[in-house]
Amino acid sequence: MAQQISTETKDEAMKIAKATQKPGQTKEQTKLIAQGIEKGIAEYKKRQKSKARDRDKQRKQALKEKQRQTIERADDQPEVTRGGSKMPWLLLALSWLGFIGFYLLNH
Repeated sequence: MAQQISTETKDEAMKIAKATQKPGQTKEQTKLIAQGIEKGIAEYKKRQKSKARDRDKQRKQALKEKQRQTIERADDQPEVTRGGSKMPWLLLALSWLGFIGFYLLNH
């Protein structure tokens, strides 16, 4: 798999190679040093991308796990509306029966 090295990377590598050039060093030697620097930069970028992908995968897994746990906790908690909705209606009916009975007894 051939790596495509950007022109920016090549320019940066050449600047570094020229900055560290020794007296009496040929242009060919400087080019070889620049190529080595290019490969080093490309390898560094490749590793950084790999690390970023791994961090992103871990972040996504943690997010999925957190969502799953939230859903499980919500399923474990009993719903307040189940079974509790009959009590208010029962109390309302009893109170009306009480009012009607009180009215009938007094009249």
